[in-house]
Amino acid sequence: MKDLKVLIAEDESLILMGLRSNLENLGCKVVGEATNGKELVKLAVEKKPDMIIADINLPVMDGLEALRRISEKVFIPTLIVSGYDDEELIDRAKKLGVLGYLIKPIDESDLKAEIEVALSRFEDIKNLKDELEVTKETLESRKLIEKAKGIVMERLQLNEEESMKFLQKKSRNSNKKLVEVAKEIIEADKAFRID
Repeated sequence: MKDLKVLIAEDESLILMGLRSNLENLGCKVVGEATNGKELVKLAVEKKPDMIIADINLPVMDGLEALRRISEKVFIPTLIVSGYDDEELIDRAKKLGVLGYLIKPIDESDLKAEIEVALSRFEDIKNLKDELEVTKETLESRKLIEKAKGIVMERLQLNEEESMKFLQKKSRNSNKKLVEVAKEIIEADKAFRID
């Protein structure tokens, strides 16, 4: 948590000062303070903090709407602060992917625990997103290679195994990835097709 860059949003100056003080005591760096939702969106995009802690009831634009707009641009772990234990607000926060919900007044130990849990959950989510991206790319590559293999089978009258060997040899000889060779074959085939 040391040197964690945090952006905070709170329209009540005493609570803002207390939150800043608690975060600094925990070793965090407060990189920005917003007093309304519009300012929160602007600062989040500019500062790209490691975490956002925002009050729900902000003027100009509420905290949840601000966080929704931020999430469209950047992926940042967020905690919500509220003076209310309201089911509707909690549901809205959950749907937005908020990683924690703190009820005022917030003490330092609660804040520390909530930040640690949120950062851990955020890391898990990030890892899952990365794995999903790799899986999507692998699947897409596999589809292209299979399509190219089918084209080679048809054009050169080869069986499946021979077609795969042909693609692999072409990949080695051209020093290109198999998927790149597959893309080239698909593009070349499109040029010769009369549909």
